[in-house]
Amino acid sequence: MRIILASASPRRKELLEQVGIKFEIITSQASEDIELMPPYDYVKELSRRKARAVFDMLKGRGEDLSDCVIIGADTVVYHKGEILTKPKDKEDARRMIKGLSDNAHQVYTGVCLIKTSGVGDKVEAKEISFSEKTEVLVYPLTDESVEAYISTKEPYDKAGAYGIQGLFAAYIKAIEGDYNNVVGLPVARICLELYKLGYRIDYERC
Repeated sequence: MRIILASASPRRKELLEQVGIKFEIITSQASEDIELMPPYDYVKELSRRKARAVFDMLKGRGEDLSDCVIIGADTVVYHKGEILTKPKDKEDARRMIKGLSDNAHQVYTGVCLIKTSGVGDKVEAKEISFSEKTEVLVYPLTDESVEAYISTKEPYDKAGAYGIQGLFAAYIKAIEGDYNNVVGLPVARICLELYKLGYRIDYERC
């Protein structure tokens, strides 16, 4: 089975590699400009757009999609009614981190798997879409800690302006749910869905 990750995220790449999935990366240029909606629907819609964009591109090229799964994903932080994506600049990162300090927030990752079958013009696509939520509690940060953190490169390519697997781990008090979901991909749930579709990890080659 051909597995395609429709994301350039190094963290998602590492998570799939960690569990032994063999895949290739083809990024999409899907628009992320959508109307506001509940976070679980927001991430599902964006993940679907990413997976669908790659599917349409490959189908248009006439590539072999007889036995393929395309994985699209999107992650956001949700705090006090606001969806937090990647910060626009340092001031935006400062605002986000100060808001998360000494508070609980939720991380949502949406996933869309497109399972394809058939050849040429008769390619069919079945979509499996879901979202996962993880609750995260952050210790209080001093102003000095906030400034030190946002002066690093870490916040600026991550939803909510932090990376739980990086420097910000020093401020994580507790989580409830899937840790990998906060990193950017609920990889265990993805493995379960791939198993249902007939994919098997070859542990001898891992």
